[in-house]
Amino acid sequence: MDATFWALISLIIFLAILAYLKVPGMIGRSLDDRADRIRNELEEARKLREDAQQLLAEYQRKRQEAEQEAKDLVAAAKRESKQILAEAKQKTEEYVARRTELAEQKIAQAERDAVSEVRALAVDVAVAAAGRILADKVDDKTGGDLFKSSVAQVKSKLN
Repeated sequence: MDATFWALISLIIFLAILAYLKVPGMIGRSLDDRADRIRNELEEARKLREDAQQLLAEYQRKRQEAEQEAKDLVAAAKRESKQILAEAKQKTEEYVARRTELAEQKIAQAERDAVSEVRALAVDVAVAAAGRILADKVDDKTGGDLFKSSVAQVKSKLN
């Protein structure tokens, strides 16, 4: 009996001990358990991926809504600023028109006042001049007659 024979016998005994101790079943169960764990991890990863895709889609939708809302806010602000600008322009024009009209009224009143003053001054100068002329040309008797006739005219107009 040579060494090859004993090596074969040892191998057969070793394999029999392994079969008796159910090592191949334990290895199979271990491999099956590991395959189940890997399968479960893959399933969990697939679910996480789906959840992540749903979250991504939801965030993208929310981002689009926020962008649209921001655009709407900007458009509303632009419309409001244009409206405020138009109102301010209109109020400014109305204010300028009122101030111009008031200034024109003041100028017209000043012109009337100046004309009245010039007329009053002209009347005063004319009366003074007429008084000097009459004083130089009319004597006391003629002055008295003129005075009496003037008083009579005034009385007749009053009655």
